[in-house]
Order: sequence, then structure tokens, then C-alpha cells
Amino acid sequence: MGRHRPKSSLKDRKKKIGNTKIPRRDFLVISGAVVVGIGTGVLHAANTKPQKPVVSADKSSGIPPSSGYLLVDPKKCQGCMTCMLACSLVHEGRENLSLSRIQIIQNPFAGFPGDILLEQCRQCVSPACVKACPTGALHADTKNGNIRMVNVKKCIGCMRCINACPFEPGRAIWNFEEKHSQLCDLCSHAPFWNESGGPAGKQACVAVCPVNAIKFTKDIPVQEGDAGYTVNLRGKAWKKLGYPTD
Repeated sequence: MGRHRPKSSLKDRKKKIGNTKIPRRDFLVISGAVVVGIGTGVLHAANTKPQKPVVSADKSSGIPPSSGYLLVDPKKCQGCMTCMLACSLVHEGRENLSLSRIQIIQNPFAGFPGDILLEQCRQCVSPACVKACPTGALHADTKNGNIRMVNVKKCIGCMRCINACPFEPGRAIWNFEEKHSQLCDLCSHAPFWNESGGPAGKQACVAVCPVNAIKFTKDIPVQEGDAGYTVNLRGKAWKKLGYPTD
């Protein structure tokens, strides 16, 4: 994937396997895929805690804040897309990157850390997508911790929620097969998963990430930009791999 690694020489950035040299990031992707594939569980490369976000709530929106949020560390993400495959699998019953509610964007021409972006729904305190929906299909589900989600039976396919999202790419995903929008529900309604999801349960993307680059929190993150949602989930072990730990 051509990601530039800080503070490491060419020799340090590559591992030898026979006569083939593999960049450390690609090596981690391959290793992570093997771990997931053989069902040995999630690989915890470092037992670290995320930076505690500062609470910033907007009571003027009239919409109760969500009781759950996803935090990510793009500098730790290896771009394996395991989270995307798991997301579509537990929600749609099949693996399709285009139907995933979490998105990984890779730019082979960019340097570290801009070569990989890990983009998740913000569960915004003042959600523009909810306000833009003309039918109430996109709403805060009071029965499931006020999670922002889409009632597909009410969705008319106007895509206003997608256009209203202030982030790029938009966090509301268009289901091109069933012609409706869909949003991360923190696995509150994941029909093809035998786990209990939502704020009190598990989230598939968090559970399957082979390097533990996604974390769930109940604390309201800072709402301005990415400051509250992009956190440091790296430990001392990552410094040995040539990654910054600050």
C-alpha cells in the first residue's frame, strides 16, 4: 500500500520472507487476516486506553445525545478492511464493501498518516442527517440508547441525509440494492450476528479489528472536526514497528 513510515530506515521497514521483502504494514495486514481467518480471536497488539474526549453537547438540537460512539486510530489501522467486511456481513448477511457502514479510504500517493483514513459514523450530538430527513425515517432510537438509525420502511430514497452529512464521505450509506439509506447503528439491529449489539453490547467492527484500532465509548466526544473521534490507541509496542506513539 506504499505507506510512508516515520523514523525508520528502509531496512527497518521491511521483513524478509524467503527472497521476498514485505513492508511492515503489509506484513501486519497478512498476519491479521490469518488471525481472523483461523478464528483465534482478536489480536491485541497493545493494551492501551484511548485519550479521554472532552464532552461537548448541543442541547439546542432538541435531539437526545446518543449513548454510544466509535473512536478510531487511523495511524494504527492497517487498511485490511476486515471491519468493513464484518459490518456488511452482520447487517446484510453477505460481505460487500459497498454496503459497509464504516469506510476505509486508501490513497497510495499520500504519505503516512494520510494514506489511510478510517471513517465511521459520528453519532453526532446535533445530527444534520436526522434534521434533513423529511419523513422521520432517520431518527434517534429512544429504545436503543438514542442511536441514530434509519427506519427503512419510512425511507423514500431522497438521499437528503447523505447530502446533509458534513463529512466526506457522507456517513449515511446508500444501499444501492434495496434503494434506501442506512447508518451505523452500533450493531443494535444486526440480524446476521448471534451477539447482542448496541451501547450495552458488542460492535462487530470493534470485535474483529486484528490490531484493535477501533474502540467503543459512552463518553460524548468533541464535536468539532475529528478531534474527539480520532484518538491514540497505540502502545509502546508500536514504536518498535516505526510508528509514532504520541
